[in-house]
Amino acid sequence: MEITVTGRHIEVTQAMREHAAEKAAKLPKYYDRITHVEVVIDPGPHNHELDVELRVHVERHDPFIAKVSHEDPYAGLDLAISKMERQLSDHKDKLRNRKHQA
Repeated sequence: MEITVTGRHIEVTQAMREHAAEKAAKLPKYYDRITHVEVVIDPGPHNHELDVELRVHVERHDPFIAKVSHEDPYAGLDLAISKMERQLSDHKDKLRNRKHQA
């Protein structure tokens, strides 16, 4: 699994990269066919908020996207990761329960 952390119009520090990589490394626990994770941090429309967008590319499906606006990039990343965990676990449940419909 490849993890890419980029910043648009903002400098991404090494600590932010390590935090994003540490959090994104836990995503295969929810769905194991993840091929690539992209984290994009950019200033939002308001000067005091940052937009954190998380794109997870998986096999045989469109990418999953979670986007959060928050003042702190670390907290925004944590919220985006929790949204992504929910999306991936729901997708895994759909695949598991697909053949067991009554």
